[in-house]
Amino acid sequence: MTEDARFEDGKETPLRLKALDADDLTIIAALTQDAVFPAAEMRWDRKTRRFALLLNRFRWEDSENTRRHGHERVQSVLAFEDVTRVQSMGVDKSDPEMVFSLLSIGFTPGEDGTGRIEMTLAGDGAIALDVEALEVILRDVTRPYVAPSGKAPTHPA
Repeated sequence: MTEDARFEDGKETPLRLKALDADDLTIIAALTQDAVFPAAEMRWDRKTRRFALLLNRFRWEDSENTRRHGHERVQSVLAFEDVTRVQSMGVDKSDPEMVFSLLSIGFTPGEDGTGRIEMTLAGDGAIALDVEALEVILRDVTRPYVAPSGKAPTHPA
């Protein structure tokens, strides 16, 4: 008999997750909330139909275990497959040093498995991806490191 993975299972190991439906995507959205990335680390490859970001992700899955090592971040690749169109609003791609903060990821289904993924960024920015099918991959690619601020991200009420 197999069991579903539990949130606690990922505390000390690199994450490697795949979302194939809207419920799966909510998990990835929660784990990437408050991730930051520079404009230079955002790519859309039209040929392979992949849109990818190299994020500095806050390790929400281990945020309660800070006494031992403090709050941590980790570099992760967030890849969206089967992307047919990319649109953005409030995203200045001309400055490669511009840093964006990812607030949320949502999915609006279309016909026959298609849909639109919307990433909301701090400062009223947004990135929308039209997809032929929902397939999102989150993969940690470095060891965790102590968050430069030493704190967990917060949001005013």
